[in-house]
Amino acid sequence: MLFIRRLVFRSSIHSQSRVFCRTMSGPNDDVIEQIVCKENDIPDNGMQEFEIGNNGNKVLVVKQNNEFFAVGSKCSHYGAPLVKGALGNGTVRCPWHGACFNLKTGDIEDFPGLDSIPSFKVSVTNGNVKVSANKCALENAKFVKPLTKRNPENKCTFIVIGSGPAGTECVEKLRQEGYDGRLILISKDAYLPYDRTKLSKALNSDVNGILLRSLPFYESGDIELLTKTSVESIDTSTKVVYLSNNEQLTFDALFIASGMTPRSTPEVSKYDNVFTLRTIEDAHKIHQSLSSDCHLVVVGSSFIGMELAAATFSKVKSVHVIGRSDVPFKESLGKEIGERVQELFESKGVVFHMKTSVKNYIGYNNRLSEIELSDGQKLKADVCIMATGSKTNVEFLAGSNIAINSSNGTIEVDKYLETNVKGIFAGGDVANAPVYPSNIKSSLGHWQLATYHGKIAALQMLGKKTPIKSVPFFWTALFGTSIRFAGFNHGYTDVLINGDLENFKAVVYYCKGNEVVAVATVGSDPIAAQFAELLGSGRTLNKEQAIDNKWLTEEEDTVVCTRL
Repeated sequence: MLFIRRLVFRSSIHSQSRVFCRTMSGPNDDVIEQIVCKENDIPDNGMQEFEIGNNGNKVLVVKQNNEFFAVGSKCSHYGAPLVKGALGNGTVRCPWHGACFNLKTGDIEDFPGLDSIPSFKVSVTNGNVKVSANKCALENAKFVKPLTKRNPENKCTFIVIGSGPAGTECVEKLRQEGYDGRLILISKDAYLPYDRTKLSKALNSDVNGILLRSLPFYESGDIELLTKTSVESIDTSTKVVYLSNNEQLTFDALFIASGMTPRSTPEVSKYDNVFTLRTIEDAHKIHQSLSSDCHLVVVGSSFIGMELAAATFSKVKSVHVIGRSDVPFKESLGKEIGERVQELFESKGVVFHMKTSVKNYIGYNNRLSEIELSDGQKLKADVCIMATGSKTNVEFLAGSNIAINSSNGTIEVDKYLETNVKGIFAGGDVANAPVYPSNIKSSLGHWQLATYHGKIAALQMLGKKTPIKSVPFFWTALFGTSIRFAGFNHGYTDVLINGDLENFKAVVYYCKGNEVVAVATVGSDPIAAQFAELLGSGRTLNKEQAIDNKWLTEEEDTVVCTRL
């Protein structure tokens, strides 16, 4: 049975019928068998798309170690053509956002997205490569692994706190892996888990269009959803969670993925026209406040602030961005990309006030009217969006035995995402976790990595010890320009730029000594995905190999992720 507290919404428009399309069972007329190529048409460690059937559907055929595999041709996230992605050892990685799929099963192994892709039977006879494909799987292009139902005789209870990507993936993975005890997802939100990454690009998003899963999906796995519910405290000695509705829940294993809350101050939060962005309600309030004669000020020049500036520019009279650093994105992407992005925004008319801060917020009758900068300049502000970072949602851990990092407020975890209290795990933004492959601990606000943490936490809760092995991957899109990033550039000492950054077709390598620790790309897909695959395979890249992108054409024994 599915329990939903005070939840009002329509079912998602996205059907879950594709759950049942994976198998090859059924009448013969439901299966298409077709010779797609000759055995020698594809080189070893190569891949090629083939149309199969009469409806324009395609499959991706891969030859690796002289064995053939066939899977769906599109990434299950946004439909990117996987043939243009990065081929790994038994996997293929999306060229756009780095999602990774198993060549044998089609299962999603790294994220973003949640769905797997179909896999098909391949046979080789007399040098002919034949693919046998289920029609339903071909047409749906992705599938969801079925969820285990609850067994009333299993008295074990697992609790997940937080309905972001980490929490959502955790409950899903638990049921996919056969857990049949009681499973509870606790969320402050009024809705089913949804894709928050879309809010800063489309403030008027309909929640039903961005749900991660539909209501029938959770019902199929007997997942209890406690919405509009917060955790007040946790007693780690008795393993009891105390809720805002006065309920007490006993648990056997617990995953904390409570995320973060945007920073604000009482000085500005008292104004009705000052906003932060985290929830869909926040997004709708911002959208409703904008008009063609509105002067918008964005305080903060990192991802949320810059994406909001780009998304709102055409809807208002002016946009001003205030930042403390030299250029936007300096802390995350560096000065070179930051300078070029600022030029792009300025060409659209966005005005920047960098290397400065807010001295005073001026307003009357609960309405902000002006913002005074540290240099004395005053900006008219009909609407202000605060994008000055976030704080961890860990207040409910006060008095518990769970260790909190004193410098940034995150929850300390090991490489298995376990806290200092056995049986209690944490992941996503709220966790101070080792980052692969450096093993330096950090809290990275990446949707991809948070989703991966959910998967790893689920395996740990089931006793399947699996260390973190995911290369961070994030992206943004600004005025039609997409930036991809793979790796972890903490402590990098210099950058190497290949290509033409002025025309947004370049690869930026972040170097720590002689080692390349991260890359950012614009107009250069799938290089970020290839770099993620390289690091994921346990290899490294040095500066010499990065010059003129030489590593992309080196021999297979040096770099395994070259796309053929």
